[in-house]
Amino acid sequence: MPVQNASLSTRAKWSFAHWLEIETDRAAFHCGAHSATRAQLLHASQRAAAHLSTLGFRRGDVLALWIPDGGCWLQFLFAAAQLGVLVVPISTRYRRDEARHVLATSRARGLVVSTDFLGFDYAALARAIQADLPHLQHLMSVRTGDGFFVVDATLPAVGATGTRSDPLCTFSTSGTTGSPKLAVHDQGGIALHGENVAAGMDIRQGDRMLCALSLYGVLGFVQAMAALAGGAACVFLQVYNAQAAAGAIEKYGVTHFFGADGIFDPVLNTRGHSLASWRCGGFAEFAGLGAKVVAQAEHELGLRLIAIYGSSECFAIAAAQSPGHAADRRVVPGGTPIADGIEFRVVDADTGEPVGDDVRGELQIRGYNVMSGYLNNPVATEAALTRDGWFRTGDLAYRKGSEFVYLARLKDGLRLRGYLVEPAEIEEFLKRHEAVADVQVVGINRIGEGDIAIAFVRVRGESASEPDILAWCKAGIANYKVPRRVLFVDAFPQVEGPNGTKILKNKLREMAEQAVGSAATT
Repeated sequence: MPVQNASLSTRAKWSFAHWLEIETDRAAFHCGAHSATRAQLLHASQRAAAHLSTLGFRRGDVLALWIPDGGCWLQFLFAAAQLGVLVVPISTRYRRDEARHVLATSRARGLVVSTDFLGFDYAALARAIQADLPHLQHLMSVRTGDGFFVVDATLPAVGATGTRSDPLCTFSTSGTTGSPKLAVHDQGGIALHGENVAAGMDIRQGDRMLCALSLYGVLGFVQAMAALAGGAACVFLQVYNAQAAAGAIEKYGVTHFFGADGIFDPVLNTRGHSLASWRCGGFAEFAGLGAKVVAQAEHELGLRLIAIYGSSECFAIAAAQSPGHAADRRVVPGGTPIADGIEFRVVDADTGEPVGDDVRGELQIRGYNVMSGYLNNPVATEAALTRDGWFRTGDLAYRKGSEFVYLARLKDGLRLRGYLVEPAEIEEFLKRHEAVADVQVVGINRIGEGDIAIAFVRVRGESASEPDILAWCKAGIANYKVPRRVLFVDAFPQVEGPNGTKILKNKLREMAEQAVGSAATT
């Protein structure tokens, strides 16, 4: 693995946009029918910065993006960096309650919405939310399919006031309270990590990165930043499917592609397209297909896929296995930190004291890659970070020399289609249904699919059906959070303990497996 890149600390005049000032004629990205060079992206972002400045945006303000991947997304990110403005991405899968929570938590001053994505009226929903949030002063509607947000050409240019210590982007992460938190990362950390990942993953000028994961997620964001840092072009898929991904690999000569095992598997099994250009890939295993995709990629393409590790709080690709390892080792989640500037330790979950090799405990991480905190949530920040800067990941792991092996979440989180979701988040939404008195959500795992959510519901007496509640969920929350089944119970299995009544989640999982079928495995 590479050592920490020293270029940021030695550069006389630093700016986040420096990537775009090198090899300016090279492609920055391709997205559908729209492509742009680095010079064009830089110019578009400078014009967007002028527009934001005219609206009164200054250092420390917050701008939310509720738009799909592509030119506009990058344009506003680099514009925000120029001004020292914080970008808060919102998933395009989010609906009213989820988007409102992010906007309220972030205290966003402005919101950019798409008018031409998937036929959904984001603008109308944004106006309804704005009426309820006084701090949300500006709504900007853009046609993302046109490439860039068009700015009045007569607006005067503005200087770069952003600094490396300015917060630049947040990433949502679920918490035990049931509401997503926003992990904040600054310009310097993002830039340094992009350069370190580019070096560690051998991203070169002229390479192509398939960005099949959305920019509002930390892995999609990090791989795009690494591509730009390394001189490569991003190839965006605004709507993912395996056939489109395989076609993009062939059309653009994609060299790098990061994702999850459940994404790689159908791509590797798509016929009719050459994947021969794919040179480097890393994955997080959510669907139990890691060994399969590693073996198939090496056998058919000579491609040595590797497991990667990260999170919203400490960046994606914070650690990775080496492509030089044997297949059975490359598939193990964890690995070695991507740069010398990232430290890890494993501590006893009860005492917090570091433990030795091969002893299981909580994984903790420290370095430039760790968030500065959760936006506007000092209580959660204090709980997540030690006084000397270690991030408590909540992951069970053990160390082996300079590497660590990730085992599982210490708490009962779910990986639903690759997204980490706390059951409490789904439970909180379901409790808003007029017929729901109480609810418990558990996960069961299926090979080839990963975790699926099952909701156990107690009703108040009003008539309620499983199809009705599922339809209500589909209209109100992101589709990956919608439970696979809603099962009605008179009471939850529980036991009285020294600290009060405890609901038996393990019993609920057994009940869920029986109801869903024998295909589910623990």
